[in-house]
Amino acid sequence: MTKYPYLLVSDFDGTITENDFYQLALERVDRNGMPDYWSLYASGKITHFEAMRGIFSHIRCDEATIRSVVRSLRPDSRLKDAVARLRRSGWDVMIVSAGSSWYIAQVLEAAGVSVPVHASPGHFSPSAGLHIELPFDSPFCSPELGIDKKAAVLAGQSAYERVAFAGNGPPDLEAALSVPPELRFARDWLADELSRRKESFHRFSRWSRIADRLTAI
Repeated sequence: MTKYPYLLVSDFDGTITENDFYQLALERVDRNGMPDYWSLYASGKITHFEAMRGIFSHIRCDEATIRSVVRSLRPDSRLKDAVARLRRSGWDVMIVSAGSSWYIAQVLEAAGVSVPVHASPGHFSPSAGLHIELPFDSPFCSPELGIDKKAAVLAGQSAYERVAFAGNGPPDLEAALSVPPELRFARDWLADELSRRKESFHRFSRWSRIADRLTAI
């Protein structure tokens, strides 16, 4: 039995945060001699995870600079309160991300929030960038994406009475379609794609708005 009857499975970058680590990190990437990882991915020669790992390995800056990038992710200012309100209303919270727990942990610690995180572990060095590894210790480990978000949703549905999902990008689509429309939250690309497919969902601009709606159910 779970401690809470309900579960919110949430993406992190661009969902809980205003900015995406990948987009900010690109400004610190040394492109000199860097392969075109996305073309290699599009042609099926490498996986999405390998493309991300390759790009992150070309980040070149000192420790202080990369930590300032992490601070620039700008999580919802009401994040801690939103998580507390969700729990009081019976909602557990789980983060699933195609990014790295290396920076997610820093953001959550600064916000005073402790929730389960499923993401690729990593470590940073100024000379070798952010090195990420497949999250083999996660039950949702995916060689393709790092984390299989749909698998996390399906596992939640076997253990909780209700499962909601929140996301913003292409890796979130299958997970979003796996929950009922009234428990589906989207913004940015994901919201546009669900609209194109004529799928119902709740559009949000700030993560804490999701808590506002779920705690009112």
